[in-house]
Amino acid sequence: MAELKFISTQEGKAETPCSCPQPSGPRTQAAPPASLHGDTETVPRWVTGAVTTAAGPVPVVATTLTPGDLWGHVRCRVSAYRNDYAVRPGLYAVGAPDRSSEVLISANYKLSFDHLRRELQGLDVWILVLDTKGINVWCAAGKGTFGTEELALRIGASQLDRVVEHRRIIVPQLGAPGIAAPRVKRATGFRVQYGPVHAKDIRTFIEAGCRATQEMRTVRFTLLDRLVLTPMEINPAMKKYFPLYAAVILAVFGLQPSGIIFSAALSGGLPFLLLGLLSILAGAFLTPLMLPLIPFRSFAVKGWIVGLASVFAAVQAGPLFSRYGTVLHIITYLFFPLASSYVALQFTGATTFTGMSGVKKELKIAIPLYVSSAAISVVLLCLYKLGEWRIL
Repeated sequence: MAELKFISTQEGKAETPCSCPQPSGPRTQAAPPASLHGDTETVPRWVTGAVTTAAGPVPVVATTLTPGDLWGHVRCRVSAYRNDYAVRPGLYAVGAPDRSSEVLISANYKLSFDHLRRELQGLDVWILVLDTKGINVWCAAGKGTFGTEELALRIGASQLDRVVEHRRIIVPQLGAPGIAAPRVKRATGFRVQYGPVHAKDIRTFIEAGCRATQEMRTVRFTLLDRLVLTPMEINPAMKKYFPLYAAVILAVFGLQPSGIIFSAALSGGLPFLLLGLLSILAGAFLTPLMLPLIPFRSFAVKGWIVGLASVFAAVQAGPLFSRYGTVLHIITYLFFPLASSYVALQFTGATTFTGMSGVKKELKIAIPLYVSSAAISVVLLCLYKLGEWRIL
């Protein structure tokens, strides 16, 4: 599972490779536009000027990333800042493109857009940015926002047929699940061809006459690729789920007939709090870290295996669990491995290991298991409290 070969399952196939004529030389750039794509929004710092086309002025973007861009990349990796990390959809220019220059398609997730423009230094090309709601190409293709209809809409809105004399566009390979090339051709007259997996190969791809090597077509999901994505799963789990979970656990274990006792809440709830943290770590960090080594293809199963092993190790090694009775042990081994499984299943949206059909299949099986295990755990916990109060 270390690497995957690209197979398009879309309606029809991409059109034949283009001739990719070389740029005919630089063109005079106008001063930076007063507004971006006709609105009154402040022009971003990465817009350096504009080129005049038959469809109107088109913003020119820089190919050198600033410290501010790089800091934005860090913030979007580790926080919810990524939810608003987007570029205005529309047509952009790199260098001094003319009517024969290539047109590259991008998502409006700024991290994706920045990776692309950084690799285009010295080239004269157009970038058509789709409105993917701030989502990267791979995920947006699965969600449908990087799709046939949006592509056709942007081609028309930008009057691309007036900007270039040819009728071809280059779509990133990972966007193929969302694009049906024949439908785009029928709707717009532009033929679709799929570029390489990584933006770093786009220059070689263009210089080779828009022909991709097998290396360019191979998707690798390396250890580094997986590690940089883990904060995106850990952060929301810690912010959205864990505080509520912690409050409920402390309240349940602290609840006594005389009221809520803080010492009882801490002594009884602490092991469960640690197991909750361990489940998040197992599902959002350890599972992606060891992804190719864990048996089975299902992310839900992978996360359950790692969660079960982590819980077993914690219970065996931790003195906090020594006073656990049968009921709490059953809850421990029922609930927390499946919690880890649930967190790991969220990672499917960030990986090329699975497709949309595989994710839907997993959800159909896993969600009922998660719900039923949570319900059983709640019932058992209630029985435990009733027994603690000597009611049962």
